[in-house]
Amino acid sequence: MAEDKEREEGQERPSRPSTAASRRERRGTARPAAAAASTGKDVDPKTERVKAVRPAGKTGAADASDKKGRATPSRERKAEKVSFFARIARFLREVVSELRKVIWPTRKQLITYTAVVLVFVAFMVALVSGLDLLLGKGVFWLFG
Repeated sequence: MAEDKEREEGQERPSRPSTAASRRERRGTARPAAAAASTGKDVDPKTERVKAVRPAGKTGAADASDKKGRATPSRERKAEKVSFFARIARFLREVVSELRKVIWPTRKQLITYTAVVLVFVAFMVALVSGLDLLLGKGVFWLFG
């Protein structure tokens, strides 16, 4: 009933905010510090600007941004000599594990799919043979 009175007075209800942040902002309980804490950043209470926070274990001038210009060091990998039969066995194990992931069709689905494929192939054969016959007759008529 209170809603009806508000509408009668000409005031419409504003649209509902779609996100939690917009609802908090609308209520006036927006928490910039809590939002920044989840991102690992600190909020200056005077300016309400987010400032970067250095992780607890990092001190001094050596920062992650200092390493940006260097190339990634290459890894030394030892070439493993695996026998031919071990490689074949590994391949077969991987094939079996991939086949376990397959969703196999039921008998009803298999019959349905097979019938659809056979009908489509029969249609295409009839279409191509009909066009071949038609074009052959046209060529014989034209060049006689």
